[in-house]
Order: sequence, then C-alpha cells, then structure tokens
Amino acid sequence: MITILKGNIVSAPALGELDITEQGYLVAEDGVITGVFPELPPQYRNAAVEDWGDCLILQSLADLHIHGPQYAMMAMGMDLPLLDWLNAYAFPTEARYADPDFAREVYSRLARDLVAGGTTRVCMFSSLHREATLILMEELEKAGVVGYVGKVNMDRNNAPCLRETTEESERETLRWLEECGRFQNIRPMLTPRFTPSCTDELMAFLGKLAAERDLPIQSHLSENHAEMELVGRLHPDCARYWETYAKFGLWNDRTLMAHCVHSDARERQAMRDAGVTAVHCANSNNSICSGVAPVRVMLDEGVKVALGSDVAGGSSISMFDAVADAIRASKDRRIMDGWQTDFLTVAEGWYLGTSAGAAFFGDAPGFAAGNPLHALVLDDGQLLQPHSLTARERFERCVYLRQPGAIRAVWSAGKKVYTAG
Repeated sequence: MITILKGNIVSAPALGELDITEQGYLVAEDGVITGVFPELPPQYRNAAVEDWGDCLILQSLADLHIHGPQYAMMAMGMDLPLLDWLNAYAFPTEARYADPDFAREVYSRLARDLVAGGTTRVCMFSSLHREATLILMEELEKAGVVGYVGKVNMDRNNAPCLRETTEESERETLRWLEECGRFQNIRPMLTPRFTPSCTDELMAFLGKLAAERDLPIQSHLSENHAEMELVGRLHPDCARYWETYAKFGLWNDRTLMAHCVHSDARERQAMRDAGVTAVHCANSNNSICSGVAPVRVMLDEGVKVALGSDVAGGSSISMFDAVADAIRASKDRRIMDGWQTDFLTVAEGWYLGTSAGAAFFGDAPGFAAGNPLHALVLDDGQLLQPHSLTARERFERCVYLRQPGAIRAVWSAGKKVYTAG
C-alpha cells in the first residue's frame, strides 16, 4: 500500500535543524517512509495523493514519561511538593485501578486523547495492578499507539491503599509478562516506581529479569531534594542516586530516567557513559516545585534527552505543550545560570519532542527513509496573521498556539489512526 501526503512538510533531522519542503510529498510504502520529495517521483504518478492544501505535515510526537492511571486526576494537587502530592493524590487515585471497569473507562479515553493530540509513541507507567495494566495495553493498541507500558513495582514506603508484598510484586510481574505476547505494538517495560518504593530484593529481581529477557527499564531520578535525601538514607552505600539502580543491573542504554532535575556532573556522566536517556518533564518540575533541569548542559555533555508530559505531575497531555514548556524552562535555567547557558530554540525543542523520543524506538531523526510513518496534519488557517507567514514561522507558532481542531489527521506506524470529525 502506498501513502502519499501533500502539504508543507516540516521535520527535525538534527538538534536545532528543520527540514522544510513547501508543497512537497511525503511518501510511504507499506507503512515505511521512502522519502520527502519537492516533486512527486514518476513511479508514484498513478498513486492516490492526500492533498492537505496549505496545512503543515509534521512528525507526530513521542511521550517518554507518562503515568496512565493519573490521567483521571490531571491538574489536581499542584500546590504540593512531590512526596506529599504522591500520598495525597497519586497513590489514592492509582488504588482505584483494582477495579477493571474504572481502568477501562479511563484508559479508553486516555488512548483516544493521545492520538487525537498527535502523540503516537509512549513509554508509560501503569499502576501495580496486573489486570489494569493489561487493559491499558489493550486500549493503547486498539487506538493505534506504539510503545512500552510497565506494571509498576512498589513493595515499600507506599500508602496503605496501594501496596504489594515483594512476593506479590514478583509473582504478578511474571504473570503479566506471560500475558503480554498478544500485543503487537505495545510491549512490556520493567518499572520500579522509584528507589524509595522498592526493596533491595525487588530491585535485584527486576535487574535479573531485565538481563534475562532483554527488557527496557523506566523509573525516576533526582527529581526532588526530599526524595534524594530519602534515597540517601535507604542506600548509605551509594554516593549518588543513580548508583541505586546501577548496582542492581537497572542502568543501561535501554533505561529511561525521568526528571534528572538535580543530577550533578558525575550523575550526568554516568548517564552518558551507560547510554541512559534522561526524560525532561518541564511542566511537572515546575508544577510541584522540583526545580529546572539543566537540559542544555546535558545536551552539551552528550547525555541523551527526550521529553515527557509526566501526567499528572504535568497538567497537560499535549506534547506540543511539553515542547513549549521545555523551551520556557530552558529560558528560566539561562537566567538561573547567570546567562551562561543558552535556552532551547523551537527547532531544538521540537527535536526533543519528536526525533529524540523516536530514537528510543530505533528510528533515525526526522522523516528519514526507512522509518515507520508517524505523522500528523495541522491546520492553522483560522489563526490571525500579522503578515504573510513563512512555513517556518507558522511551524514555530504552532508549538505555542493552535486553533481549535488544529490536528486534522494522524498516522502511527504507517496507519491512519485519527481523522478529525
């Protein structure tokens, strides 16, 4: 099957660079991109073309840190610091996912809203409930999302309403993994919630499981000072937070670590050396007063960085908003650093929200030939214009401002998964 999209095509082939082809053609065969062309190649002259007129055709976005069960409580408790917020809001909400009907209601809505907003790839935390985690995976697959989901492991320092024993956590994780084989595009990811929530026994079990089954890993790192102090008390043998993962085999190039707000130079070096990806969640870091991550420094030092919404610490599921928030946070960081660090440009922010996230799935940056087709069509024709805008100006504006119903269509892994009504 041949898919040909015509419009103003914009992609991020490298950090800080944009590839713009006005009134060009994005071509895919059997769901795989063959190229972007200013003129339609002769071999496709008889193929059907979806002509989107003056719309922008963009890469769809990748959310590498999102808590699925917290979607039901988004934008609540934003006046609390992290550990208080978890106990007051997040843990009681996640406890509700013992009810499969509640899980189905929330997760079906979440999956639909993701694709309607242009997010087609995710790395997502579920709750500790095996059945609810499988429901989440089903709903994401049904909606056309591609990515990883993790049954959360947490056997200590949790609310009474949300707790599992070490034995239960290990047993339910193994049962869950046995049932994941039926999914094509949603795969399992080991998910120790964070070091304070997992005993040494459980962490060692997960590290061994990751090695034996070649499974990716996601967790949290150096998000909040109180959290880091707690980690230090629990692991006095570790000089830095990252070592609590590394000593159990949970630190490698298939590891995602969210936040890294207070990662010092040695921790950042450990991320770079191991190939760990730092997932920047600017909205959440601001909302619950964790701080401003040194993203420019990470990038300059060679640390891999991608973006996450961190719903519900973050108050928006839109990865357009995550890109804009990352740019704003980088400007705050520039001020905090005495104007010694550069802020992120729109092109750089877009790369982090698209190509950098797609790299975790093995894709080359931008609309590279050989990548699966992940794309969206964005209409900005109803927005006021102070003058005739270039395609670049229109693109830069859409990161910050979009008209109602701006996203007209979305493709994920080569298939159209959303068309605006």
